[in-house]
Amino acid sequence: MTCPKCQEGFVLPGEPTGSIQQDYRGAYHAPAPNGEPSKRAILFLTDGFGLPLKNCKIMADNLAERLECDVWPLISVNNLSAPDRAGVKLSILDWIKFILFTGIPNIPAYISSRPSVADERVVSFIDLLKEKKNYEKLGVVGYCYGGSASVRFAGTSYVDSAVVCHPGGCSLKQVEAIRVPISWACAEDDLFWPHDRRMKTEAILAARKDKDNFVEYEFRDYKGTAHGFAARPNLSLPEIKEAHEQAFEQTVEWFQKTLIV
Repeated sequence: MTCPKCQEGFVLPGEPTGSIQQDYRGAYHAPAPNGEPSKRAILFLTDGFGLPLKNCKIMADNLAERLECDVWPLISVNNLSAPDRAGVKLSILDWIKFILFTGIPNIPAYISSRPSVADERVVSFIDLLKEKKNYEKLGVVGYCYGGSASVRFAGTSYVDSAVVCHPGGCSLKQVEAIRVPISWACAEDDLFWPHDRRMKTEAILAARKDKDNFVEYEFRDYKGTAHGFAARPNLSLPEIKEAHEQAFEQTVEWFQKTLIV
């Protein structure tokens, strides 16, 4: 799901250093450093801006360098225009503008990127990686809409570890299905994943302690943040800049800990 808040944010400084790989269905590839073959890889499931916004590519490049592995960002929703603001409360006028100028014009894109269709595309891409690469393990990190997809894939055998950043919503049934280690980066103010849902999610995972279906998990809450801070932060705000950087470090640390080859 998407909303006016999903259309907000800022562009990260710098330029991508990876490349679009036509042989891999137009996916962006941030390769492991030094040209070394990668034994593990990360699927980077983007927010609604997808690959046209360079943030996901820059973050993928940085992840590839820090984790010394391949990182593959995938478009998850549609091609939206570049963001220009963040951190504002949603008014009735915000919603009206969103519906008229973004929601209605993008209805075909939303339909073509509904969860069942988006997941099918990701599965197809994973199958392609299995055919062409020899990765021993695969992790997934997702933001906003991609965060919701990360939760769904954490309930499958396709990935070995997951990170979820301010998801665009997920059901408790999907949480109950989680079967791999999972880390959550949570915004304080999140329209689609509010605090009560975050607490219920943690309670479900905590209730598995000492049971056969227990999985390692963690939740980190970032005070003063809103939905989108980990993907398209306003770096002019010190607290948001710090939260964005800490969420990135959280992702790196989690995969270093749980995606060992």
